[in-house]
Amino acid sequence: MGAYRYIQETLQNEYKKADARYKAKVRMWRKEPGIVLVDYPSNLVRARRLGYKAKQGYVMVRIRMEKGRRTRRKPMGGRKPRHNYRFVQPGISHQHIAERRVNRRYKNMEVLNSYWAGEDGNYKYFEVILADPSRKTVCNTAVIRKGKSFRGLTSTGLRARGLWKGRRKPTKSRA
Repeated sequence: MGAYRYIQETLQNEYKKADARYKAKVRMWRKEPGIVLVDYPSNLVRARRLGYKAKQGYVMVRIRMEKGRRTRRKPMGGRKPRHNYRFVQPGISHQHIAERRVNRRYKNMEVLNSYWAGEDGNYKYFEVILADPSRKTVCNTAVIRKGKSFRGLTSTGLRARGLWKGRRKPTKSRA
């Protein structure tokens, strides 16, 4: 087994057992601001699979999202029966909302992808991979499309639009 397999198994056991290191890490994240620039990814294997590289032009950001249902906007026009509901399911996941929020904060960067980093009773934490298109060290094919997170072109955006097929084994064609 390679090193990445051992790293992945260690992280999975840490998440499943919710041991002291994981709890301490999440407690520390809870005290930090909502969007934090991170020096290195918490899950290196997952970050590398999604396009992160440890060189200039690639940045990791951790974002804290509240768990649960999303409250609706308060419409103008008074109390009418059609306004009498409290929660709305927006049709996109917390992860997709997180990518958009990070992209609004870092406007000069492009969102490559994101992954779940952890959660506690109140919050979910995602790590978002950003790439700077102006750097020569960044692969142009990764950042060629502007505003990927807003147009639903990241993996979570495709999933929200119903276009994500997942990993399917190629079927043999019968000829």
